[in-house]
Amino acid sequence: MKIATIIGARPQFIKASVVSRKIKEIETIEEIIIHTGQHFDSEMSEIFFKELDIPEPKYNLGINNLIHGAMTGRMIEEIEKILISESPDWVIVYGNTNSTLAAAIASKKLQIKLAHVEAGLRSFNMKMPEEINRILTDRISDLLLCPTEKAIENLHLEGFANFESNIVNTGDVMFDSVKFYTQLANRKSNLLEEVNLDEPFVLCAIHREENTTNKKRLSEIIEALEVIDNEIKVICPIHPRTKSLLHRTTELSTISFIKPVGYIEMQALLSKCNFVLTDSGGLQKEAFFHNKKCFILRDETEWTELVECGANEIVGASKERIIKAIKSFERAAQPSVIFEKFYGDGDAAKKVMESIINFT
Repeated sequence: MKIATIIGARPQFIKASVVSRKIKEIETIEEIIIHTGQHFDSEMSEIFFKELDIPEPKYNLGINNLIHGAMTGRMIEEIEKILISESPDWVIVYGNTNSTLAAAIASKKLQIKLAHVEAGLRSFNMKMPEEINRILTDRISDLLLCPTEKAIENLHLEGFANFESNIVNTGDVMFDSVKFYTQLANRKSNLLEEVNLDEPFVLCAIHREENTTNKKRLSEIIEALEVIDNEIKVICPIHPRTKSLLHRTTELSTISFIKPVGYIEMQALLSKCNFVLTDSGGLQKEAFFHNKKCFILRDETEWTELVECGANEIVGASKERIIKAIKSFERAAQPSVIFEKFYGDGDAAKKVMESIINFT
């Protein structure tokens, strides 16, 4: 059996890495990795490939820095050529990027079976490009590999029982990766010493367009971080593109903006921080896996179960709301997050491969 794995953004590297390890264990399966190049910072992409021990992609398309339609169209065209040449039995896509949708369309037009890892997630915000991508990809997938029961419920509410697709709760591959790479982080990472983090700190990560391209939202978030930084150090790994936007939006202050970090270093920061502020979907879950409270700098989230159980809290981009939530949390003496098995037992990658084999 031949499997084509499509990746294009850093979170997809992480998810694909744990599944690729399982594929290597099966002698009868050949994997080819197609990197669309959607993440335009080649230096950061190389860091992820090296530290996560991901096999070098057989194809690197280098398609990036385009508007959504142009990017998705170019990807469909180039991925289609590769799929015709390679003739895989399955295409695996992850998450909700333009790369995901492009590969889904290309594979289905060629009648190649499609497996969608992280199927069924919904933010219910159609203004988000990611929401459009995940809905369309789910609709044409042969195998919907869901991370949670809530994701399966979403699919049933949308009538997927009437479609020719197979729905499986595999658990979340991100749980697999956090379990595996946190052990490595504790042995390898010296980031905490490099940035002199021998005092309590808060971890913040901002990258979504809804925040970085909206001057009012970005200004309110930064102002809130400045207030928080007066009480507890704020550490914010930041992409150069976002940093340039900050320079145009507000003066950089006492907040500790550090260079972007790799996945393993991020796990080290998560394991040591007091709590997390982020607009990243992946980091919301990773904070939970590390038993850390997470404040979500968005107006909605796909991971509704974490909000419902109190592990995460949506605070949007309002300075007042962010500060009020943090103060309320601190007054509660920072209770530990109650860990529930929303995302399986940490063997999702194994279940992904079992499902693909079973439905071949």
